Amino acid sequence: MLLEGKVAIVTGGGSGFGRATSLLFAKEGAKVVVVDYNEEGARQTAEDIKNAGGQAIYVKADVSKEEDVKHFVDEAVKAFGKLDIIFNNAGIYVPGNAEEQKTEDWDRIINVNLRGVFFGCKYAIPEMKKNGGGVIINTASAAALIGFPEAIAYAASKGGVVSLTRAVAVDFAKAGIRANCICPGTSETAITKDVLANEQLRNMFLAPIPMGRFGQPDDIAKAALFLASDLSAYITGATIPVDGGWTMA
Repeated sequence: MLLEGKVAIVTGGGSGFGRATSLLFAKEGAKVVVVDYNEEGARQTAEDIKNAGGQAIYVKADVSKEEDVKHFVDEAVKAFGKLDIIFNNAGIYVPGNAEEQKTEDWDRIINVNLRGVFFGCKYAIPEMKKNGGGVIINTASAAALIGFPEAIAYAASKGGVVSLTRAVAVDFAKAGIRANCICPGTSETAITKDVLANEQLRNMFLAPIPMGRFGQPDDIAKAALFLASDLSAYITGATIPVDGGWTMA
């Protein structure tokens, strides 16, 4: 198993990419701390892991709140004795352009998507240092790499995640900590459910994807597993699109 003996935190673990990654990490031997603002979703993911013979706990948290992030890192160490991996995956999206985006939506998106990743790194790194190293994986987006309509705050937050990841990679490489980010393309998750239910919009978003399909949560989970494991031992500071070829087309 690729993550045997490892302890991993997954934020946004109650659904979508985070749920799929939590389940896969556990299948590969990790003890998983499932973090989500939606307590029911987090609990269900943790229960599914335990029912499959794995080890997991769940913690309800808002990643934009520093005290919540510190708390779930502390809970991980309390439950499992250490921390090896954090997948800063929790994120939100509210459509809007520079003229129309509400300031309160801008603030909330930046706070969850970027500030939350900062807090995750801030509190995970000291625990990883105690182990002689660790792995940070951050969820960015194709919107960080190409122009994306009606996503001014979302694109800004995810562009910030890419730059933050590179900075962390440089600062902590000598401490044995690797930091990389994944940039999903359009994927079928709860966030996109309503948009992709519209046939016209579905076809519009599908058209620029060379592989001819939308991403699935498991596509992101498998990329996260690669980055979390020793298969990527010489990779840090990387930005990996998982988008069916969209951003290179």
